[in-house]
Amino acid sequence: MTGRAGVTGHVVVVGLGFGDEGKGAVVDALCRDGSVSSVVRFNGGAQAAHNVVADGRHHTFSQFGSGTLAGVPTLLSRHVLVEPIALAAEARELAALGVADPLRLVTAHADALLTTPFHVAANRVREDARGPRRHGSCGKGIGETVWYSLLARRAARPGDVVEGQVVPGEPGEAPTVGDCARRAVLRRKLDALARCYRPLAGDGTSVAGLVALYRAFADAVRIVDGDEVGRRADAGRLVLEGAQGVLLDQDHGFHPHTTWSSTTPRNARLLLGGRPARVLGVTRTYQTRHGAGPLPTEDAALPARFPERHNGTGEYQGAWRAGHLDAVLLRHAVAACGGVDGLAVTHLDARDLSVATAYRTASGPVTRLPAGVDRTAFVAGCAPVVEPLPDPVAWLEREVGVPVEVTGRGPDRADYTVRTPVAA
Repeated sequence: MTGRAGVTGHVVVVGLGFGDEGKGAVVDALCRDGSVSSVVRFNGGAQAAHNVVADGRHHTFSQFGSGTLAGVPTLLSRHVLVEPIALAAEARELAALGVADPLRLVTAHADALLTTPFHVAANRVREDARGPRRHGSCGKGIGETVWYSLLARRAARPGDVVEGQVVPGEPGEAPTVGDCARRAVLRRKLDALARCYRPLAGDGTSVAGLVALYRAFADAVRIVDGDEVGRRADAGRLVLEGAQGVLLDQDHGFHPHTTWSSTTPRNARLLLGGRPARVLGVTRTYQTRHGAGPLPTEDAALPARFPERHNGTGEYQGAWRAGHLDAVLLRHAVAACGGVDGLAVTHLDARDLSVATAYRTASGPVTRLPAGVDRTAFVAGCAPVVEPLPDPVAWLEREVGVPVEVTGRGPDRADYTVRTPVAA
């Protein structure tokens, strides 16, 4: 567990589910009083979808930090995968909501990898080829971006199998945000990327066009290097915003239905360099996920009971799913974080809730995922023990042993309350 920094200290916001816990609204709630100097994104990329509803405006944040409607600048750290075309589209959406010159609010680290249309196309081709064994990919090229970055370092050759995927062509160095300010380097890396992916992605994307777009991106945002997070942490209060959820983590999730990213507070702690911060775990009062993968407490009746205005069927990922709160998975997520200092609980306006307190197995009931097993296969063979959940806040505080510091009873900023932390 991290050191206590109090309500004026840095806060790491991490989802304890499969994503869509309400991290965006929680970040906005923390930012709305003007005490936060920057929101730092510490994982993921353009697949994030964090909803904020404030003052009659709604936006689904993808790469901009969720404090943007509160006027808080965004730092895309070196752990984020930056997709400039999607970022420009998101800036136009924010401008339409009244945010003046949104890209002026964005700073990106030079070492952050670029996600390109080649990565997106290859991601979708590979996921389509899996047929009924789909991983549940968002189709945004996230895993493909990380995977390509490994190839040059591993001296991979065409036809090699790296991390379970065939290398389609001769790979080169992965392009980064910093390359966008260096035309010749950018062109060389994008040419190599296009050649490598041609067997999967075809010739549909113009490298020259991408070079022009990425150069414009470099002119529109501030690009930094070195320890920018440390500099900002010493000068003001940060909220470090995670994407996806711990149950999708590359090490702690349910493979192959995982994201190629550390969704735990790990990256945030590395970026802070030992500076204290509270870890705020976010959970709904029920469990959700998009697309393929395990959801042990899934109840086909719940999506109709808890309709989602801002989380429908994913463009590529597929159906929105819902189940009862799952204490076994919650314990697993909290442990994967190394503990949390507080909780944010959303969707408290949902009624007649239940919670799975244990799983029935052939060898008896279990309350925690056992070590040394295939986690995905294990939960697939379990039957949840479901009980009524009349008071989610009291139950969660008792179960996790930390205070609920933020509550959300609806989609709007006005529905969120930031409580005074009570734990010493």
